Amino acid sequence: MEMYKALFGNRVAEACLLYIVNYGEGYINGIAKIFGIAPRQVQLQLERLEAGGILVSQFSGNIKLFRLNPRLAIKAELIALVEKMLVLMPEEQTEQFFRERRRPRRTGKAL
Repeated sequence: MEMYKALFGNRVAEACLLYIVNYGEGYINGIAKIFGIAPRQVQLQLERLEAGGILVSQFSGNIKLFRLNPRLAIKAELIALVEKMLVLMPEEQTEQFFRERRRPRRTGKAL
């Protein structure tokens, strides 16, 4: 994974991109909580990626959501690269970081 760190600049930027490609969007505290990274570090990387035109942000209530820029010229290639990274990642890491339940549970369903 060292080559991806070199490609994306650092481990936090890599984690942010992995999260956003996997879930479609993400917010600062959500990404920080999943990876155990300080929210300020995540914020700096997301803002750097947004300034570079890779991400765009939008407020949903008081939460700033980040997603890939739909006008990014290399969007399909970036998604393919990050998805390939997810496939090559060890299964225990994939389960730990990228299989969070995102939908609500059906009413009355047993735990």
